[in-house]
Amino acid sequence: MLKLSSPIAGCMRWGKWGANYSTTEYRKMIDACLQHGITSFDHADIYGDYTTEEEFGNALKEAPALRSQMQLISKCGIQMMTENRPQHQIKSYNTSAKHIIQSTEISLKNFGTDYLDILFIHRPDPLLNPVEVAEAITQLKNSGKIKHFGVSNFLPHQTEALRKYILIEFNQVEISIIHLTSFIDGTLDNCLQHNIVPMAWSPLGGGMFTDETHHRFRSITATATALAEKYQTGVDQILVAWLLTHPSGIIPVVGTTKVDRLLQAKQANNIHLSREDWFKLWIASTGEDVA
Repeated sequence: MLKLSSPIAGCMRWGKWGANYSTTEYRKMIDACLQHGITSFDHADIYGDYTTEEEFGNALKEAPALRSQMQLISKCGIQMMTENRPQHQIKSYNTSAKHIIQSTEISLKNFGTDYLDILFIHRPDPLLNPVEVAEAITQLKNSGKIKHFGVSNFLPHQTEALRKYILIEFNQVEISIIHLTSFIDGTLDNCLQHNIVPMAWSPLGGGMFTDETHHRFRSITATATALAEKYQTGVDQILVAWLLTHPSGIIPVVGTTKVDRLLQAKQANNIHLSREDWFKLWIASTGEDVA
């Protein structure tokens, strides 16, 4: 089984869509992550309008030995309208075998590597043909170009339709104290049932804790603050620890440009919330006692 760091460093905002790092800044961030044991890096082909993978790869070219110290994750299947893809007339999904293989080849070239540790299908596609996807993934695995395969944002029935034809090892979905859907729609149950490792994108609610207008801000913050005092840690650490408590083994993907935020999430691995404390946060989020 592939060993990933917890948290995974989400790289979506490292480039054009956020910090707009220079090659030197990419390298500095990569080095800092590896120094602190954060070895997994989450990408998608579309990030930065199809530029972030290559920028990350340019930093790796300066120190090729770093590749063996990390796990590279990427996704494909979304086609965006951008000057880098003038052939795209509308934003759409494409999970054809041709597109999956072509996208993977481009990602490998961008990173300057021979393989991806994990390839994800980025979104459920209403035209997804599970037999065709399975054939593409099998071809990529047999050639050594990808080591593991997962899906992203898939509901249980969508996962099952594809899992019939190909091994699915991961499902990356939105999970946080303010996004509880995966706990109740069967997604995490499906992960437990089939040994699929869930990854949580936006594990801290996508900035909810700087938004005092959020309808559950006060109750969640008050509860998390009290628990942070009890466990002698910070609010962010408590909220990540809350995810880690789930038996499915959720791995948070923390999309930040600040190493400190990643280190706070890593500290959550040492916090073990009691069941009652876990449910205190659940009730703070839902606004009502469990039945």
